[in-house]
Amino acid sequence: MKLIIFGSTGGTGRHLVAQALEKGHDVTAFARKPEKIKADHPGVKVVKGDVLDRALVEQAITGQDAVLCALGTPLTNNKKLRAKGTKNIINAMEKKEVSRLICLSGLGCGDSRELLPFHYKYIIFPTMLRYVYADHEIQESHVRSSTLDWTIVRPASLTSGKYTGSYWDGFVVSDKSLTIKISRADVADFMLKQVMGSEYLHKAPSISY
Repeated sequence: MKLIIFGSTGGTGRHLVAQALEKGHDVTAFARKPEKIKADHPGVKVVKGDVLDRALVEQAITGQDAVLCALGTPLTNNKKLRAKGTKNIINAMEKKEVSRLICLSGLGCGDSRELLPFHYKYIIFPTMLRYVYADHEIQESHVRSSTLDWTIVRPASLTSGKYTGSYWDGFVVSDKSLTIKISRADVADFMLKQVMGSEYLHKAPSISY
């Protein structure tokens, strides 16, 4: 398939690019700083651009089969750049009739808040992650109100661990055995599986070890 990845230079985005190429997809890596993309592969096309530039986003999305959005911003950034960029992506997809969107969010958004342990829910989120999750909430609302075939992916706390291919997904009940952690490599694996799958169409599955 022809896949375009936004946030391709981020922690999860780099894994998305590498794994998509391994699976034989043609990849367009959209990046504000393309020099950060190290993939030397005939199947990857690097496009320099800012996700806030509507014209560039629209041009890059033209002809794609699916879009993977893994946008990220610094913890202290309160400008809602993730939500604004995602809105541009959605508008471009609707205009160019590209329907499949896999969007990275976070465990704790929406109804998944109840799955969080006490210290995450009442200490970490209201302090360290308050801007990140305010941004994600708006981002998710844009996705849900779109006409697209979307899946929102809500990973637990991201780590730099290795790919395992073994994790819990789609759980709706809090389980004390959950670690509330997952590697970026495994998040990328799950996101790419959704490109061809329909199990989580118009749903927001959580994933964790």
